[in-house]
Amino acid sequence: MEMKKINSGKLRAIGYDSRSRQLQVQLDDGSTLQYGGVGAEVWQRLSNSGAAWSYYRDNIEDEFTAQRVSGSGRAATSPDPLDDLWPKA
Repeated sequence: MEMKKINSGKLRAIGYDSRSRQLQVQLDDGSTLQYGGVGAEVWQRLSNSGAAWSYYRDNIEDEFTAQRVSGSGRAATSPDPLDDLWPKA
């Protein structure tokens, strides 16, 4: 998959494979996440967005399931580390 370098928020590179409908994003911590079932319209909006990080956070991160394909960062499906700061009732 060809990756397009960007510098938006924590995003450093994005790529898309239209045949498999796979979106791949590389974050500033070096981790690479892959999202399946992403339509071409979502990819076009992300890749053409002037605020790609915001678009990613609002329309991709919580809407699609992430699979970490490289790096040591936490995947979007991992528990939020801030949850440890407040005890559960």
